[in-house]
Amino acid sequence: MQFGFTLKPEHTIERSLALTRQAEAAGFDYGWLCDSHVLWSDPYPLLTLMAGVTERMRLGTCVTNPGTREPSVTASLLATLDEISGGRMDLGIGRGDSSRRVLGKPPITMADTEQAIQLIRTLVAGEHFEFEGTDLHFPWTKGWTMPVWVAGYGPMALAMTGRVADGLILQLGDPDLIRWFTGQVREAAAAAGRDPATIRIQAAAAAYVGPRALGRELTRWFPALVSNHVVDLVNKYPREQLPESLTGYITDRQGYDYLHHAEVGSSNAGFVGDEIADRFCILGEAAEHVEKLRELSDAGVDQFNLYLMSGDEEAQLEAYGRDVIPALAG
Repeated sequence: MQFGFTLKPEHTIERSLALTRQAEAAGFDYGWLCDSHVLWSDPYPLLTLMAGVTERMRLGTCVTNPGTREPSVTASLLATLDEISGGRMDLGIGRGDSSRRVLGKPPITMADTEQAIQLIRTLVAGEHFEFEGTDLHFPWTKGWTMPVWVAGYGPMALAMTGRVADGLILQLGDPDLIRWFTGQVREAAAAAGRDPATIRIQAAAAAYVGPRALGRELTRWFPALVSNHVVDLVNKYPREQLPESLTGYITDRQGYDYLHHAEVGSSNAGFVGDEIADRFCILGEAAEHVEKLRELSDAGVDQFNLYLMSGDEEAQLEAYGRDVIPALAG
């Protein structure tokens, strides 16, 4: 299993870079940044600086979307960052949640997302792409290969991931749900004539090494965040097409304030009980993290992406580097 971490770009530049250095030294393979330009700072200047203070860590967005950033602009940014980093950039992309909704707009369509993926990957590779009637080409790029991770849960997102992506980002720490979604995307890959085993699975979730009761309080924001996507799913698809273990917990949800998105202690998490926190997050002492991560690996997870947003970030990186990653790496 590989390990990544995700930051909200809300810290000082100095602290973000210090956390990045610490994570690479601790054995993390990926460094990801949220892209929600109204709520937090823009990720791309910070990714540039992160590339300069790391040597082997791959870097990327978790996640951007083509609704707030025109896709040829994103392609240019990533091709430039690939040159700066020596080819260490990945694209994490979705339809747009907080970054679109704080603008008063819904997420974009899956069709537009798929076209954006094809465009970005093609332009970064130095090839031609016809976009809205115009032939586009970057004559200056060195022609990098751009791994693409799609964030999504719904049947259309999973089918699209199986057709065109290299990896699937699942914001979940529940092995049973991970196994269910992994089966769906691998079936979609096979239907598209691809080898299902080539689709990498990323479990992105909040985690906290320490007393479970404290961890629950610090990570309830994460199942609340996931509830936004679940609400979108149940509004679009019949409930019987989705696992009850995913849809059942949103019954008492009263709404969501995006101005307090992914925020510890916000009222958004008031409906999240202990059982849901335990299932969706990774909590307890280090040995319990190792045990659950082994279950996630057995369910098909190739990368665990630690949402490093629950406080005590330096201590959490230290605990993972000392007690968790050595038990599971490789």
